[in-house]
Amino acid sequence: MQPETLALVILFSPLAAAVVNGALLRRRGATAASLSVLAAGVSLVAGLFLILTADPFAVSANWLTLGSFSLDLGLLYNPLSALMLFVVVLVGFIIHVFSLGYMSDDPDRGRFFAGMSFFMFSMIGVVLADNLILLFIFWELVGLSSYLLISFYFDRPSAVAAGNKAFIVNRVGDFGFLLGIIWAYWAYGTVNIEALSSLIAADGAILKTGIGLLVFCGAVGKSGQIPLHVWLPDAMEGPTPVSALIHAATMVAAGIYLLCRIGAIMTGDALNVIIWIGAATAIYAGFCALPQKDIKKILAYSTISQLGYMVAAFGLGSKLALLGGDAHATHGAVNGGVAAAMFHLTTHAFFKALLFLGAGSIIHACHHEQNIFNMGGLARKMPVTFVTFSLGFLALIGFPALAGFWSKDAILALAYENGGAVFWVLAFGALLTAAYMTRLWVVAFFGQPKTGNAEQAKENGLVMTLPLIILAVGAAIGGARSLYPEAFGPILDAVPHPEQGAGLIITVSILAMAIGALGAFFFYKPGAHQDNLQRSMPGLFRFLAARLWFDSFYDWYVAKVQQRFAQFLSFMEQVFISGLMVRGVAGLTGLVGLGARALHTGNIHGYVFWFFFGLVALWLLSVGL
Repeated sequence: MQPETLALVILFSPLAAAVVNGALLRRRGATAASLSVLAAGVSLVAGLFLILTADPFAVSANWLTLGSFSLDLGLLYNPLSALMLFVVVLVGFIIHVFSLGYMSDDPDRGRFFAGMSFFMFSMIGVVLADNLILLFIFWELVGLSSYLLISFYFDRPSAVAAGNKAFIVNRVGDFGFLLGIIWAYWAYGTVNIEALSSLIAADGAILKTGIGLLVFCGAVGKSGQIPLHVWLPDAMEGPTPVSALIHAATMVAAGIYLLCRIGAIMTGDALNVIIWIGAATAIYAGFCALPQKDIKKILAYSTISQLGYMVAAFGLGSKLALLGGDAHATHGAVNGGVAAAMFHLTTHAFFKALLFLGAGSIIHACHHEQNIFNMGGLARKMPVTFVTFSLGFLALIGFPALAGFWSKDAILALAYENGGAVFWVLAFGALLTAAYMTRLWVVAFFGQPKTGNAEQAKENGLVMTLPLIILAVGAAIGGARSLYPEAFGPILDAVPHPEQGAGLIITVSILAMAIGALGAFFFYKPGAHQDNLQRSMPGLFRFLAARLWFDSFYDWYVAKVQQRFAQFLSFMEQVFISGLMVRGVAGLTGLVGLGARALHTGNIHGYVFWFFFGLVALWLLSVGL
């Protein structure tokens, strides 16, 4: 089979399942579930075959021509898209299999699996699109499908609100992304990603900075960066497999992938903004995770923090490559920032999908309990979930030799080579990660069960534990670059490794992990029924729980500023548009009509009078009086 045909099979298999499930199998949940898993499996097998056998290619066909404007639809397969495709189809398939068990009792699972398949189709389209317009179309389809999945439980007001919030907040970032696409086409006459990158690379800094930052707005929304991060924690209202799919392999990773695809258009000024937004997000989300009690929200803030690391990595490495500042900043066409960001994206997909599915296993066993302070003692009751979750936890905090250790240290190496405070900021973020994840691990798994739901918990069946075991293997060995296919070589060979100051980087990394983990282990004692931070430092707890008042500000802005502005516009519309321009003109026309009708009296003397009056008036005008 030709590589181009394989790519189409990978793309359209989930779409076919989504259409059939949505149109014909919504009431036949078991059949719909099997079809979606089969479609995801076809995409996985075809994707692996493509990765192992195909060389890079680009194929396109003309779709629309309007005068001088021409738009092609095409697919681009290269090492970057190959690595991202591997993550999407592999982790996506594992999550589909887990969903068979998790959603087995849900009466609407036909609709659920239709949404999951549509999500997979949309994300694969983002990965393979060869131009910004086609990428933007799939980008918006990702947003639509995520809205449908987040608000899956539409009978819950909180789920509906979360879906609306995710959809609206992402549209803010997407508006900037769209403006960047329009500006790029207006300036260069193309939206093809490779052509655009080569054209922009030789152009002026101001134009590049503007286009780069506008496109970055889309990544800020999708990847939950400050200030458009507020939708992501609320997205936990969807079923847990949705949280795993959105927060591990697909939607939130799309923003990082976008940055890596268009990295050549960035200038130093734009990269400085990107670096500090990523670093600030990593720290902010770490603080926000500390007071959370909902197991899924802790993992959600962890995702935001790790995405901040990826964004910062892209900016740091791209800046080094731009300045020619280090030996491994570039490797062919790939710079160290792209490589480090994609490497961390890949390892993060394994251990974060593992953690979310592990959380789903816990929630399912505890009868949908999500508060970690209502759990306890689960290590004995759910041994497979405990061991696999522990591997994911250790990988996330950067325990030596596990996947997260290698990818995190690559980012710290870039930060160290750039100099300045960003290295210490990211190191402190690693300390926070170790602290809040150890808190979750200790409180949920150790001590005695705190509720009847935790007391009755038992290990789930093979259909839910087998995906955990597979992902645990990835979390353990996913940092070994030699295990990946040769197709990823141009990316993984460019991953930075500590050279200058290697001892300091590794020491700081391990110390940050150890201080955070040990501090949390002794502070949050097993068996506690309430948060020790809340009990001992209530003021600090309330401050952290307020999340720097981002949500409160947006609520105030929408409720006060935006609504008042809307009321002002409504008043102006009623007075000037509907009042003067519509009703005023209509009223004036009516008055003129009444006046004209008054002249038509039916009396011949009146008509003769007005005739001569008109003649006299015209004569006076003609003589200039």
